[in-house]
Amino acid sequence: MIKFLDLKKINLQYKEEILEACKRVLESGWYILGEEVKKFEEGFANYCGTKYAIGVGNGLDALKLIIRGYKELEIFKEGDEIIVPANTYIATILAISENRLKPVFVEPKLDTYLIDPDKIEEKITERTKAIMVVHLYGQTCEMDKIWEIAREYNLKIIEDSAQAHGAFYKDKRTGNLGDASGFSFFPSKNLGALGDGGAITTNDKELAEAIKALRNYGSYKKYENLYKGVNSRLDELQAAILRVKLKYLDKDNQKRKKVAKYYLENIKNEKIVLPKVVTDSVWHVFVIRTKERDKLQKYLQENEIQTLIHYPIPPHKQEAYKEWNDLSFPITEKIHKEVLSLPISPVMIEEEIKKVVKIVNEFN
Repeated sequence: MIKFLDLKKINLQYKEEILEACKRVLESGWYILGEEVKKFEEGFANYCGTKYAIGVGNGLDALKLIIRGYKELEIFKEGDEIIVPANTYIATILAISENRLKPVFVEPKLDTYLIDPDKIEEKITERTKAIMVVHLYGQTCEMDKIWEIAREYNLKIIEDSAQAHGAFYKDKRTGNLGDASGFSFFPSKNLGALGDGGAITTNDKELAEAIKALRNYGSYKKYENLYKGVNSRLDELQAAILRVKLKYLDKDNQKRKKVAKYYLENIKNEKIVLPKVVTDSVWHVFVIRTKERDKLQKYLQENEIQTLIHYPIPPHKQEAYKEWNDLSFPITEKIHKEVLSLPISPVMIEEEIKKVVKIVNEFN
């Protein structure tokens, strides 16, 4: 079986360095908000090109804490609106609704799956405070028009960079394309921990300081609480592991790009719609579309190729948000009915890549 993503194989590449990092944490005697987190935050901020990085418990918390930070700074308030793509994972939406702000959905472009910049302006109201862009599947959004709109209407730009570690838009990386960015280090991400983890990047000192307190019970100083905060801290062990893996992120992303390039050049089945690449992509997933998605997935499984669907149900059709179930976003709904993700990872071998292409091309 060609696995969709062989996490064991990916992480065993760095076994000795990871074990050494774990030993270092064990022997330090300090396990929460210590030197490993501090050094990872410095390294990740430097990698993204930002002044600050703040390690948190997971990617959802990263997005939630950005919005919460803006609320504490009185830039956002309950009932304000954040423009967001309709085509995204539910975490993007949860971060907004958990803060009691309102998501305003915008359709994506069908060929890139990313928010359509030309459809943003018509959704702006007097209550709009931000645009949340999602660099979905590893490709950066088309930021020029979005920057222009944000400047014109004085809106914050929040990046959901959970799937795009290391991707560039022109000369800047994700994490440095807006006012603040949330990252996930879930094990399957391009930069994955061996458990949950997340981070926020920003160049805004005031926001960074607020988030540092919010993640730690609202406290800068032990037993003195400025905010009604939460407990969402990247732990020392995961930070140490991420410090190891960050060194190899660009190399691993290049390997993903080679797999994607081979797929793009060699998949020739007329029933398959390949992704359109308009900006840099680090290929978190390689998503194709077909009207016969379920049939294709079953066929690939029978040929020992594991695939996944990112994602079968859009947020506005989820039971959790039944108040929006009657909304209609035809492009988003079409995408969610047709997408299928092929295996892609930095440890795929040539034989596996060629087999995927051969079997996909033989689908009829």
